[in-house]
Amino acid sequence: MTNWRKSSYSDETGGQCIELARLSRGVGVRDSKNPEAGHLELPHRTFAALLNCLRRESLSN
Repeated sequence: MTNWRKSSYSDETGGQCIELARLSRGVGVRDSKNPEAGHLELPHRTFAALLNCLRRESLSN
C-alpha cells in the first residue's frame, strides 16, 4: 500500500492541493481532491529539479 502525504497547505476549503508518495522508482504526485484519477510518477532527480524551480520562483515573487 502506498502512503500518500497531503500538502501542509491543504485545508478543508477544497483549495488546489496535491499529495506526494515515495515510490520505488521516484515520487508520485496526485490531486488530493481526485486521487482516483491516478498520479504522475517523477524520477527522484526530476522531482528535486522541480522543487528547486518552484523555490526559485517563490523567492523571485
